[in-house]
Amino acid sequence: MRAAAVLLVLLALAGCGGTVRVEPPAPQGEAAAACAKLATLLPATLDGEERGSSTPESPYVAVWGSGVIALRCGVPRPVRMAPTDQLQEVGGVGWFADPDKPALFTAVTDLAYVEVTLGGEHVAAEVLADLSKPIAQIAPEA
Repeated sequence: MRAAAVLLVLLALAGCGGTVRVEPPAPQGEAAAACAKLATLLPATLDGEERGSSTPESPYVAVWGSGVIALRCGVPRPVRMAPTDQLQEVGGVGWFADPDKPALFTAVTDLAYVEVTLGGEHVAAEVLADLSKPIAQIAPEA
């Protein structure tokens, strides 16, 4: 439910100037450390969109293109994700595609769940491939 609200806010603000409002997650322990590391690895440009800012400021949130692409690190496990669901592997990272929300994808790592919301005309495969590179680096063995 919270992800749907975030998506609506992002889509409403996409294309508008200024800071995008995104509710930051509150990861704990190893997840918080992994997300802090991820924040330093994220690209300045993603699928042609420049990195923007979000409010409230958080090391666990990144937005590109005035919020048309948003990332939240340290979110809870997706409610719709069943133990038997097959993940799409992109660049060594498993991604869960929410069947009810076609613009919502969650990377599943040993330390943290990383949620990505896409708006506009962005192609999921390209964005997820670019984000898989830094996400793969937060794994314990990386």
